[in-house]
Amino acid sequence: MILTPLEEKQLIERSRRGDVAAFDKLVRRYERTVYNVAYRLSGSHDDASDIAQEAFVRAWNNLKSFRGEAQFSTWIHRIVTNVFLDDRKKKRSRPTTSLDESMELDENTVTRQFEDASPGPEALMEGEERRMILEKAIHTLPEAQRVMIVMYHNQGLAYEEIADLTQLPIGTVKSRLNRARLALRDRLGKVAELFGIYESPTLQ
Repeated sequence: MILTPLEEKQLIERSRRGDVAAFDKLVRRYERTVYNVAYRLSGSHDDASDIAQEAFVRAWNNLKSFRGEAQFSTWIHRIVTNVFLDDRKKKRSRPTTSLDESMELDENTVTRQFEDASPGPEALMEGEERRMILEKAIHTLPEAQRVMIVMYHNQGLAYEEIADLTQLPIGTVKSRLNRARLALRDRLGKVAELFGIYESPTLQ
């Protein structure tokens, strides 16, 4: 479902006044995006469905707190992330491998957006194939690494935002993200450079 910025703004205002039908249109507009974010974070279709459902419930219950300082898409993404993190805390029953070791990797080694937007059907098909390769590689990462990659590269969150959401020091966020980048580069192997990931710590 495609909405113009004005239509979306009107739906948000109506939803804030308790219009369920308006909120249902917002759900239909963002349900695929929300599910995809939840799946990238959790790596599970079942968990992603539960997370997405809970995220929309929270969004409905907290709509009055949405003031429009950020885009609605950014706001709902943060809710999805919070739901995932809350769910992870509840399910955590075994210790995880520490990723706090300090590892230095140039910030430009991995580009902020993995995919190149190129016109034409051939380029689109190639882009979809690359997206699938990348997503498969991301899903093989340990959960803590996968979460860092998704929040920084897919959701575009800043270090400070990730630190706030995960309640971790910024230094820890950076070291975990760098470790995750290295692990992802290893998973991608020879095709890593297609995603802006190189063997040397500088952008070629």
